[in-house]
Amino acid sequence: MLAACGQSGPAEPVFEPQRDVASAGVLLALPGLLVNGLLKYCDENFRLSKGYYALESLMMILAFVVLLRIKSLEKVRYCDTGELGRLVGLDRIPEVKTLRRKIEHLSKSGDPQRWEKQLATYWMEQDPDLAGTLYVDGHVRVYHGSQTQLPKRYVSREKLCLRGITDWWVNDGTGQPFFVVSEVINAGMLAVLQDKIMPRLLQDVPHQPGQEQLDAHPYLYRFGIVFDREGYSPAFMKQLWQQRIACYTYRKYVSDKWPESEFTHQKVVMPGGEGLNMNLAERGIYYEKEKFWVREIRKLTDSGHQTALITTDYYTGMAQTGGRMFARWSQENFFKYMMEHYGIDRLIQYGVEKMDETVKLVNPVYRHLDSQVRSSRATLSRKTRIYGELILEAEINEQAVARYAEKKSALREEIEALTKDLEVLKEERKQTAKHVLYADLPEAEQFKKLKSSGKQFVDTIKMIAYRAETAMAQIVKGFMLKKDEARAFIRQICMTDADMQPDHQAGILHIRLHTMTNPRNNVYAEKLCQVLNDSETVFPGTNLRLVYSLVSNQFPAGQEV
Repeated sequence: MLAACGQSGPAEPVFEPQRDVASAGVLLALPGLLVNGLLKYCDENFRLSKGYYALESLMMILAFVVLLRIKSLEKVRYCDTGELGRLVGLDRIPEVKTLRRKIEHLSKSGDPQRWEKQLATYWMEQDPDLAGTLYVDGHVRVYHGSQTQLPKRYVSREKLCLRGITDWWVNDGTGQPFFVVSEVINAGMLAVLQDKIMPRLLQDVPHQPGQEQLDAHPYLYRFGIVFDREGYSPAFMKQLWQQRIACYTYRKYVSDKWPESEFTHQKVVMPGGEGLNMNLAERGIYYEKEKFWVREIRKLTDSGHQTALITTDYYTGMAQTGGRMFARWSQENFFKYMMEHYGIDRLIQYGVEKMDETVKLVNPVYRHLDSQVRSSRATLSRKTRIYGELILEAEINEQAVARYAEKKSALREEIEALTKDLEVLKEERKQTAKHVLYADLPEAEQFKKLKSSGKQFVDTIKMIAYRAETAMAQIVKGFMLKKDEARAFIRQICMTDADMQPDHQAGILHIRLHTMTNPRNNVYAEKLCQVLNDSETVFPGTNLRLVYSLVSNQFPAGQEV
């Protein structure tokens, strides 16, 4: 009662002997969650007022909810709250209304942005080799609500222009995320890279060479960044290289083919350690306009198709450079997996906020004129092509000259009119500002943005959960026959029931996992438990060390099934 009134609390975790606790296998992910920073920097950035739930308990509850594939807070109401509460030593987890209130409180009174930034720096420092090459790609969260009319953007997976928010994710070569930048106004990849991502990476990426090293080695770079064709721009790549940042991307407008004799068989090692055989060739490409040299590397497929990539990494060998670029699909797989299993597109908060009136965005008048110019240019091109075909046919067949004379005359007049209209539209577009301030938009064109603080807080927990799952998957891959089944096995582990047996005198909390679906998975589970026991993880808020094992499937003598 005192905790409910805010006069006492939080409640300390208390564990009692429990049998058949539903989904208690998710406790095997706790060492991974803690190592990846679930409770790291929390005390610096968040505070909870007095109440029943401690900050540590709430963070673990949210992480377990994510790992148990409960994709939205609304679905928590359909779970057995008492069973989930046992996982953190409490009698139940909060109801949906309380969870929303707690998340909103932590987001408003705390600093989720600073927490994410500290964790991103921590993750990069833990694995500086992977942090040396970063992958950037955008993911559109489509918004189907009616509270605001968000700007439209192209959604490649739907092949439609839909309203939504673009999240720009920064990952490593194996697909593990570092941080995400959300943009309501889609300014494009180049603008986001230049204004939001690159300043942060220059500050956070560890082990960057100093200025003396860069001066001594003209081809040495601070770090590399990989992106798709949307970011293709020789001028931008030159600008980044002036800061000694290497770029990797696909080349646009490739019209030629290299002789197959130039390609050589290469052993390419991907960032995850997988080895692939590729046919690669390399040339130097000079951009006359930018006065800038880049490397172009092409991959020849069995069908004869040549995939061209360009890079300003003049330091790394051809095979390793190709592996870095073609590992970009790890980020696409990350998006697909997070959408299916972690619900990264789900709304966390229902509500909108005012837009910053100083933000620049595309002028709706300019957009309309630009659309008219494109349409008129396409029509003119089509009419010109038809006119040219008539002239060619008349030259080949003299008898058709008189027959097509009237048609040519009408087409010529139409082409002249279209040309004049196009010139007028182009001049009008030239006189119209391409970007305007949000405050200068007509009232009918103005919109609001969705609340973002709660989303950022929960997305950070989802990143931690994904990293913990990845760490467990990497462990079991070491002794699994089918490596691609590792994540499915970890998901099964999390959903499996377990017995919980505390030994307060010895300071141990036994987690006895129930047997898996087949003997082979039982062997994998036992080996995983051995690795996790070596970590000697202590359950937060207690002095109980977690000890994992598999429940024996041997029945006592004389007992029948």
